[in-house]
Amino acid sequence: MPCYRCGARQIDPVRGASPWKRAVRREAQVLVCPDCQRVHDLDLDTCASCGSIALICRLGEIECRSCGEIRLARAGEPLVAAGSSGPPGATGSPGASGLAAEVEAALSRVLGRP
Repeated sequence: MPCYRCGARQIDPVRGASPWKRAVRREAQVLVCPDCQRVHDLDLDTCASCGSIALICRLGEIECRSCGEIRLARAGEPLVAAGSSGPPGATGSPGASGLAAEVEAALSRVLGRP
């Protein structure tokens, strides 16, 4: 999964903790690269109780890692607002076909297809 903001892809990790951070934006789990973490206006969702951006999204729930509050994600809402482009490589965005071709090529190499 690329960085939601700049589209950079995470490379194979070195030993230790990853410098990439998980966050929630528009009710969806996203990754934020180390460079984009330096930006102060990331447009991330915040906890209604404590205001923290340390949220994770899993199985239709959003949990705050700071205060522990858990709430249900809003069902039926689009993850990307109408008219916005969304993250690079997302379905419907201009880079989607390039990503699909890249995935197909990788699968062909791994599975030994011609």
